[in-house]
Amino acid sequence: MLAAAIVSERTAPAHASWARRLASPRMGGLGVLALVLAALPLAFPNNYYFEVAILVALNAIVCVGLNLLIGYAGQISLGHAGFYALGGYGSAILAARWDWPVWVSMPVAVAAVGVLAWLVGRPTLRLKGHYLAMATLGLGVIVSIVLSNEDKLTGGPDGMAVPPLVLFGRAVQGEPLWYAIVGIGLWLTVWFALNLIDSPIGRALRALHGSEVAAETVGIDSARWKLRVFLQSALIAATAGALTAHYAGFITPAKASFLHSVELVIMVVFGGMASIWGAVVGAAVLTLLPQFLTVLKDYEMMTFGAILIATMVFFPRGIVPTLQRLFSRGRR
Repeated sequence: MLAAAIVSERTAPAHASWARRLASPRMGGLGVLALVLAALPLAFPNNYYFEVAILVALNAIVCVGLNLLIGYAGQISLGHAGFYALGGYGSAILAARWDWPVWVSMPVAVAAVGVLAWLVGRPTLRLKGHYLAMATLGLGVIVSIVLSNEDKLTGGPDGMAVPPLVLFGRAVQGEPLWYAIVGIGLWLTVWFALNLIDSPIGRALRALHGSEVAAETVGIDSARWKLRVFLQSALIAATAGALTAHYAGFITPAKASFLHSVELVIMVVFGGMASIWGAVVGAAVLTLLPQFLTVLKDYEMMTFGAILIATMVFFPRGIVPTLQRLFSRGRR
């Protein structure tokens, strides 16, 4: 009986601990995301809905990585579409021009983008505020110009065809299969970001966002951590770009345009900076919204702009953080 009592005392806290973990926002949120991703295909009547869902997931992957940089580290990037496009073009060029297997070209292209981000990040991340924004904007413009002018390698402004992704000797084709791949990629990206934010690295990033001077006084190497999160964000964007290129079967320099970079930043701000779930929600809403506004024809862009303005007025912290704040007030 004594042994049974000891075992029960030891196991009860363990069960309680697991229950608390499952009920936590991180584990609970990941579970809900997995259920939503698994249940959505049951409601899709045709491939068009799969295509839109895939686009939402790809944008969400990029925005989660970008939110680590903007929302948590407080570093503004207006050239992130350049990393996104380089991931797609790098894998496409290796596979189409040099006949590399796609399962090799993708990681090599992403790694090459990581090296570029490291080389660019070391000098530029010493800048602050709008100076850093201008530096990243210049990077994005350079990438866009190079992709447009190198006709023989990239196809120029018209773009280039991209070979299909081949896994286990078979080409990945069909929207349902691509939806599964991209959905798993989104879940893994969110899982990675949540774990990163809950780690000492995440606390260091939040300290940098609050005040770099105060963070350095307690021993945080601001240059090191800013470079690290910049590199991770670029790698995530390059991975999403490579997946996009092989899914669409075609890529153009428009993926590296300044407008695309601004769209990604707007998604992050709209959903809520310093919120992983806000990045997912912002990407989903702003990807789906134009699909619903097409019925307005000439008034589509005007309505879209009005919605953005109203959101920033009534949800100044972004959709998810503002709703969380209102919910916590209601509970109190």
